[in-house]
Amino acid sequence: MATALIIDTDTAQDDCVALLVGLLDPRADLRAITMVAGNVGFEQQVRNAFLTLNVAGRFGEVPLYLGCRRPLVREWVSAENVHGDGSGGLYMDHSGPEPDSEHAVDALVRMAAERPGELSIVAIGPLTNIAMASAKDPAFVDNVKSLYVMGGSNNGRGNITAAAEFNFYVDPEAAKAVFSAGFDITVVPWDPLTLRQAVFGRRKLDRIAALGTPLSAFFTRVCAATLDFDRKVGIDGTTHPDSLTAALLLHPELVRKVSPYHVDVETAGELTRGYSAMSWGVHGLKANAQVIEEIDAEGFYEYLVALLSRSTEPAHAIQGL
Repeated sequence: MATALIIDTDTAQDDCVALLVGLLDPRADLRAITMVAGNVGFEQQVRNAFLTLNVAGRFGEVPLYLGCRRPLVREWVSAENVHGDGSGGLYMDHSGPEPDSEHAVDALVRMAAERPGELSIVAIGPLTNIAMASAKDPAFVDNVKSLYVMGGSNNGRGNITAAAEFNFYVDPEAAKAVFSAGFDITVVPWDPLTLRQAVFGRRKLDRIAALGTPLSAFFTRVCAATLDFDRKVGIDGTTHPDSLTAALLLHPELVRKVSPYHVDVETAGELTRGYSAMSWGVHGLKANAQVIEEIDAEGFYEYLVALLSRSTEPAHAIQGL
């Protein structure tokens, strides 16, 4: 039976690949895409999401809802220095389907209430929409089957500051609220999981490029800017935290080790804004999340290779592909 899910995203680079997972994996029943302020300009994120729907051959099939355009209490911080426009400069005619008029927060609350206990959410951007939905409707927490969060580091290095991973840094208040709300949370952290187990070096990237499909060409283009940035900061390859998060929900067999933690997020520290403190059970704190510590790295890579090998027919021509 396919997994009913929503992907809450700030679509750029690997977020696009995560959408491909939700759109093309037979185990996925992607009910909606919800948009949150994060990686790049909000309207560019929307264009990137529609571009991804198109290259997957599913343009107009999955509703897109626009959510919070800024964090709860702070100014928005972008990652455009990392991702560029988030789509490798690809462009298409966007005539046709438009975003739904319902706000993403309202859509999240409504869809979870319509099928209590059935819907999972893959949150791969700042947690603003999720925090707002849980504040708007206290029943939302119990109505959601599971919440998979890409964010934070397991007491490790950040990727926007020494202490913080980007998603938690952008809206630490939202992240803190979500971890105290009572969701069934699984965390896919930047360090060590993404940083050490979901990096694709040149050999792996060349193999994907050689597949010769629209999907593989799309992957190569959208990951190019991030690859350049990663190499400049000492990471020898592209990083794939978002597609990993979606894949782990659908394919738990890729998980090698997971442990309960009490996760909290720093909101007040001058140097540690967005830091995720993950207590492993020796501090008298009740666990509020499962944190994935190890994956089948080769299995994840082979999974994406198989996905990107698929043949699709975009409805609109994509310039630059």
